[in-house]
Amino acid sequence: MAENENAAAPAAEPTVEAGEATAAASAPAPQAEAAPAEEITYHAVEKDGQVTAIWEMQGRKHLRTIDPRSRQGQEILRLYTAEHGE
Repeated sequence: MAENENAAAPAAEPTVEAGEATAAASAPAPQAEAAPAEEITYHAVEKDGQVTAIWEMQGRKHLRTIDPRSRQGQEILRLYTAEHGE
C-alpha cells in the first residue's frame, strides 16, 4: 500500500497546483472586496463582571482566544476603555 500512497501523492500535487493557480487567477477580485467587509474584531467574554477571555473574530469566524492577562490582552482592554470610558 505504501507504494500506491506514494504514487498517488505526486500525481495529486500537480493537480492541486494547477487548481490553486486557476483559483488564484480567478479569485483575487472577490477576495479583495470581501476582506474589508469582514474586519477583525475583539469580543470580551465576561463572567461575574470579570473579563475571562478575549475572542478575536473575523466576521463570524473565531480566529483565536487571547488571555486578558497577557500583554496583548491588556493592550486591547486598555484601548477599549480609552475609547469608551467605562
